[in-house]
Amino acid sequence: MSEPIIGSLESSPVITRHPQNPVLSSKDVPYRSALVFNAGVAKHDGKYVMLFRNDYGSLRAQRIDGTNIGLALSDDGISWEVQPKPCFTLQGEGIIHIYDPHLTIIEDRCYMSFAMDTFHGARGCIAVTEDFEDFEILTMTVPDNRNLVLFHERLNDMFVRLERPFPAYSRGKDRFDIWISESPDLRHWGNSQLLIGVEDVPFANNKIGPGTPPIKTHKGWLTIFHSVDLDPNRGKNGWEETWKKRYSAGVMLLDLEEPRKVIGLHKEPLMAPEAPYEVEGGYRNNVVFPTGMILEESGEVKIYYGAADTVVCLATAHVDDLLNLCTIWS
Repeated sequence: MSEPIIGSLESSPVITRHPQNPVLSSKDVPYRSALVFNAGVAKHDGKYVMLFRNDYGSLRAQRIDGTNIGLALSDDGISWEVQPKPCFTLQGEGIIHIYDPHLTIIEDRCYMSFAMDTFHGARGCIAVTEDFEDFEILTMTVPDNRNLVLFHERLNDMFVRLERPFPAYSRGKDRFDIWISESPDLRHWGNSQLLIGVEDVPFANNKIGPGTPPIKTHKGWLTIFHSVDLDPNRGKNGWEETWKKRYSAGVMLLDLEEPRKVIGLHKEPLMAPEAPYEVEGGYRNNVVFPTGMILEESGEVKIYYGAADTVVCLATAHVDDLLNLCTIWS
């Protein structure tokens, strides 16, 4: 039995897309670059720090040759200066690509979670760095898992992460959910359980996954996730011959003390693909993919997201408005 088709979607009115979007693209990169997207962002040592996915190849030939991770710095979180060379590359037997970094500061240490495509499938990885030049890989999941995001502090003396496993057999179809795991040392992970399923999100019929590392608020841990709906009637929409998926962003609230409890969820998208740079001219159109979120002292929340798998964009909202969207979980 086929999944119901999701109709038109609209972004919440509490969201404002930044007028300078995209805030980072391949033209800003001083080395080989074709696509720049899905960036982790955090504040560190008085600077905004961005780790971004850099796909290099040929835009004209619509060909990607490889992927590395770049570093950009900013004083305001809007205008970015890309550093002269990639900050992280990884090669080895069986490694195909590294991509989609997320950045989390825990106890003044900088952690990057990222995905790795291998001959055996996708693996989620966590690395630590002191200077964004040398990275120590702490853990790598077995296939297939990715979209790892870390909480910004230990909870009950444990590190906690959200993740999206996607076993080949799934639940009898292409259907993937958000799980939660914990670790005493960021190396050994367990006590895993389902956090929220696709069927709990009205604007998804295909998969959901973690997006931004959760931020701590007085009401709970606020996080933005990605959601996917599939329509078999969609045709060519980007570089691929067929691209039948649409990626949107949702928002939910987790309990402060027990983050395994979802206590609030907005039943409509926080962001849906609408802007020209989200719906046309990209590698994969109709994509909004949240990857970074910063809560400012003013209450403004900066939300960084990949648009059309091609550029990095910024949206803003007030934290109280986001919390008010998260109606009581039932």
